[in-house]
Amino acid sequence: METSLRERRRILTLYRELSRLTRGYILPEHIRALKRIWAEALQSERVVRSEQKIHPLEHSLSTALILAREAGMRRSSVISAILFNDDLLRGLSLDEAERVFGAATANILRGLTRAGELSGHDKALENEHFKHLLLSFAQDGRAIVILIADCVNRMRRLGDYSEEQQAEIAHSAGLLYAPLAHRMGLYAMKTELEDLTLKYTQPAVFAEITRKLAESKAAREAYISRFIQPVRDALASAIDVPFEIKGRTKSVHSIWNKIKNKQISFEDIYDIFAIRIIIDAPPQREKSLCWHAFSIITDMYQSNPARTRDWLSIPKSNGYESLHTTVLGPEDKWVEVQIRTVRMNEIAEKGLAAHWRYKGIKSEKGLDEMLTHIREVIENHDPQRTDDFKMNLYDDEIYVFSPKGELYKLPQGATVLDFAYGIHTALGNRSVGARVNGRNVPIRYRLKSGDTIEVQTAANQTPRQDWLNYVVTTKARNKIRQTLKENMQKLAEFGRDNLVRRLKNRKLELDEAYLMRLVKRFRRKSVTDFFAEIGEGRLDTNQVIEAYLEMLAQDKGLSVTDNTALSASNFAFEPSEEQLSGSREDVLVIDQNLKGLEFKLAKCCHPIYGDEVFGFVSVTGGIKVHRTDCPNAPQMRQRYGYRMVRARWAGQSKDSQYEATLQVIGKDDIGIVTNITSLISKENDVSMRSIRIDSDDGLFCGWLTVMVPNSRQLDSLIKKIQTVKGVKQVLRS
Repeated sequence: METSLRERRRILTLYRELSRLTRGYILPEHIRALKRIWAEALQSERVVRSEQKIHPLEHSLSTALILAREAGMRRSSVISAILFNDDLLRGLSLDEAERVFGAATANILRGLTRAGELSGHDKALENEHFKHLLLSFAQDGRAIVILIADCVNRMRRLGDYSEEQQAEIAHSAGLLYAPLAHRMGLYAMKTELEDLTLKYTQPAVFAEITRKLAESKAAREAYISRFIQPVRDALASAIDVPFEIKGRTKSVHSIWNKIKNKQISFEDIYDIFAIRIIIDAPPQREKSLCWHAFSIITDMYQSNPARTRDWLSIPKSNGYESLHTTVLGPEDKWVEVQIRTVRMNEIAEKGLAAHWRYKGIKSEKGLDEMLTHIREVIENHDPQRTDDFKMNLYDDEIYVFSPKGELYKLPQGATVLDFAYGIHTALGNRSVGARVNGRNVPIRYRLKSGDTIEVQTAANQTPRQDWLNYVVTTKARNKIRQTLKENMQKLAEFGRDNLVRRLKNRKLELDEAYLMRLVKRFRRKSVTDFFAEIGEGRLDTNQVIEAYLEMLAQDKGLSVTDNTALSASNFAFEPSEEQLSGSREDVLVIDQNLKGLEFKLAKCCHPIYGDEVFGFVSVTGGIKVHRTDCPNAPQMRQRYGYRMVRARWAGQSKDSQYEATLQVIGKDDIGIVTNITSLISKENDVSMRSIRIDSDDGLFCGWLTVMVPNSRQLDSLIKKIQTVKGVKQVLRS
């Protein structure tokens, strides 16, 4: 690859600056090895310039310089950043990297290589779980810092990339790397990434805010000077250690967020700038000096208690320590004041990387705990201890992709079946296998983080009992059990229908008492299991009928072969006189002139006394009464005709009341509802249960629920309602 003279000069400048910053912890033999590796890569043409204009070596050195200068990273991280080039890593084995540069560098490079496997999943960037997956792939926390620095480097040189690459880099910077930088305490990088993302994604907004900041710069700086001078004088006379006071302007992105979220103008933002006091305090006096400075400032200016933050007593989870307060300064302007020490400021600027030089963190599960909680104080502030830092993340979680690039979180040990049920119950129920990363696997295959799963289905597939051994998620387990139960109920219903039909062919009815004896005789746990096995064919229907006939014959003292003696008339239900002449005269006569049977009126059509009706034998053996014009009647007649029996009303409807619903449609005139309800109230033996009215564009549609003694009374009521002025139609629901 050709390298221009200008590029060589830039590369040499970067190299000299990096050598100066890393002198003392990057050994000469490491420098020689790096030069050799790059020379070999360039000579063998492994490094090929892509669409961007920047030289790959210049890019790697720039990223390494950002790490050393702005994140405070050391040997292993800087070396890994220099080697972090796709084409270079293709020719450098991790074993060789470990032999030449040490295990820490090899681990970081391994994490960077694995993190590269996630490229192309732009759709998942907005998913919070993608950050978790990236961290689990990176393994070592320093790999994440390198990725953030690499993103900062690309954003600074975004003009050197194609338009398509610019959009992709800016997208990932705003959604992924800026939030990661914030979590790791890399506030300077986080702010720069947010501002650059806004600059390229919303250039007009960025330009407008930048222009207004420039216009107000002189007045802002003059006000800051007036505010700082008395504070500096007061602190100088009260504090016996060096300190620094400087003003800080709010970032463009932060200003835009406040404008957007609070729906205010630029001029209405009162905390565009802040004052930062940095005290050069010894470790044992840090807190006392910060609080002393706080008391001096709040004595001078009125403090806003609602805007006071104490991150000295309890630091933020990423190690941030500082005292914040907002005071009412000259000209009645609110000013934010931040008080911290030199050590705290370095941590605030360089995040966790700076923390590692003061304190250590040890591995534990969870994102925030792993990345940001302080765990162990390192004696003598030994920076080399950072080489021992590992990220054994998410031992109990994995993150996988759908074919469309959507990201899903699953527990460790989850299978293809868990993933399928996580997407949709129907998908899980029909699963027969999957393609994971392009390879065919069974439904019991255990998934790993980063897998891309395409579930394969079959229309005739249904869950089996052994599937419960293949899943670990509660959702999958519950859905499988639910479907198995539903299938069992369907089989049981089919089995019962089959047995009842076969018995009817012999002019016999299934008696519930004999049914329980059959279940016990065939040693089944429940009636449902009994009927399900008949429906599935595991229990022969002929054997069941023979056993049934045998029990009938034994109870009647007859021979099983005597078909005449075992006719239906021998076992027909004969109602007693008391049943026939009971208080309910509106009884139903079911099938063969049987009265007094327990029945229920179907809720789908609400039959009332006087309607043309039929009976339907339910799965539980009871009878439900439907109107002959019930909307479900055609389907019932087609599928379950053998379960339908004749029924008719007998006696007289005297004291009983039946529920009926009427739909009334008409003009939305004043008083029409009052007229209808008044009419109903005057009817004898009729009462109104409820009324619901909807009106739209001059028409109204009402549903009236009334209680009537019979169909004749209901027909009369319908005719009367139709005479009300404005009523167009009255229908029975």
